[in-house]
Amino acid sequence: MGATVAGGLLTGLASTPDRFGRLFRRRFPTVAVTGMTGVGKTQLADRLARRTPGEGVAEVGSAVMERRTRRSPRLHGFRFLVVPGDNAATRLGALDEVFHDEPVDGVIHVVANGHATPRRTAGTSGTASATREEQLSAELEDWSITAHRIASMAVRRDKPVWLVIAVTKADLFADEIDEVVDYYSPGSGSPFAQKIDELRALAGGARLSVDVLPVSSQGGDRKAGVSGKQAAAMVDALAARLAQLSGHV
Repeated sequence: MGATVAGGLLTGLASTPDRFGRLFRRRFPTVAVTGMTGVGKTQLADRLARRTPGEGVAEVGSAVMERRTRRSPRLHGFRFLVVPGDNAATRLGALDEVFHDEPVDGVIHVVANGHATPRRTAGTSGTASATREEQLSAELEDWSITAHRIASMAVRRDKPVWLVIAVTKADLFADEIDEVVDYYSPGSGSPFAQKIDELRALAGGARLSVDVLPVSSQGGDRKAGVSGKQAAAMVDALAARLAQLSGHV
């Protein structure tokens, strides 16, 4: 009898780290933040993590994966992994990490309606420039790369994967938000929507939920298209949806 009790106790102790790990993962799920360079991924992650400007913020266009954590008083939150946007070896390695090596619980894919900040190619100087059409085309190409990895992860999982398309820089198209959200929404027939429909077909519609939400990391400036209060409400709405998708509420 004593041996049986001791054996049960040892088994319980041995499984404690694994149980703690599962509990921690439920309370702090990992979220990949993806998107092409210049769309504002790190800035959005900073807002979600409630970081103040300049508080350990990486240089814009960072070539390494950035990590942010959001905590709530109820001991819930998220661990954000911001994947570099540049098509470099570090980016491909980060994509492999978040979608294959240690698969994340959800994805925020950031787009900017063609308003991504142009980046200079490596080794060049001067101001970069690109038309909105060129940026929209680059956005589609970038999404194709990410969507392929999301599909591969979804078919390997035994539970549904959630995806949020975060349309940033809403202050630049404040009068067209509904139309822009529709452009990125499944079933709308737009070039981007068609690629989302293809992804859902590959992954299985029941395995992948898709939300599209506008956000703005800017606001409050006199020339801004949205007020500071409106920008904060957009970020709060995104955080609230993440909590719903993660089972926190």
